[in-house]
Amino acid sequence: MAKHDKSPVGISTILNPVPVVMVSCAGKDISYAAQRPNIMTVAWAGTVNSEPPMVSVSIRKSRHSHKLISETGEFVISLVSKSLCKPCDYCGVRSGADEDKFAKCGLTPVKAEGLEYAYAIKEAPVSISCKVKSVTELGSHDMFIGEIVAVTADSYLTDDNGRLCLDNAKLVAYNHGEYFLLGDKLGFFGYSVASPDVLKKRMGNK
Repeated sequence: MAKHDKSPVGISTILNPVPVVMVSCAGKDISYAAQRPNIMTVAWAGTVNSEPPMVSVSIRKSRHSHKLISETGEFVISLVSKSLCKPCDYCGVRSGADEDKFAKCGLTPVKAEGLEYAYAIKEAPVSISCKVKSVTELGSHDMFIGEIVAVTADSYLTDDNGRLCLDNAKLVAYNHGEYFLLGDKLGFFGYSVASPDVLKKRMGNK
C-alpha cells in the first residue's frame, strides 16, 4: 500500500492537534461549591474573531463549570505549560462540584484582570479574561463565545523590546488523546515567501 493511499477511518472529532487549555471560573450562588474557584480542562477551544478579539470554548451541559459560567458570564483561559500538564489532566477527570481542584493541584487562584467573579491561575504563563457574548447549543456541547477583555502574562515571557515570546513558555498541545510539548520551530507566518535575509534573521541556521 502506497504512503498516501486513503482509507476511511470513521466520522469523529479528528481535528488535531488542538490547544489544550485550563478554563477557570467561579459562580455567585450562595453555596460553597458554586462560589469556590474551579478549573476544567478544555481541548475544544479556539480563536473566532480578531476585532474585537474573541474565543470559543465548548462545554457539556452536565459539567460543573457550565453552570458557573452560565451564571456569571465570565471565564478565564489559561495556556498550559509543561509544568502544568499533570494538573491540567487532573482537572479534566475530576469534578469541581466534589472537590477544590485549585487546592488539590497546588495551584493559586487570583482574581482575574477585568472580571468580577472568575479567578485566574497564578502559575499559568498566560491568562485570558473573557466575558460571554453568546451561547450556542450544538448537541453534546454548548459553545460559549467570549470577548477577551484582558490578558496577563508572566514577565519572563516579555523581551527587552516588550514583545511577548510564547516560544519560551514550553506550551503543551493535545493530539488524539495525548499531550505533547511543542517541538522544533519549522517556520513563521509568511516564511514560504520571505527573503533570504528575513529567513536568516528569524530562523538562524535552521
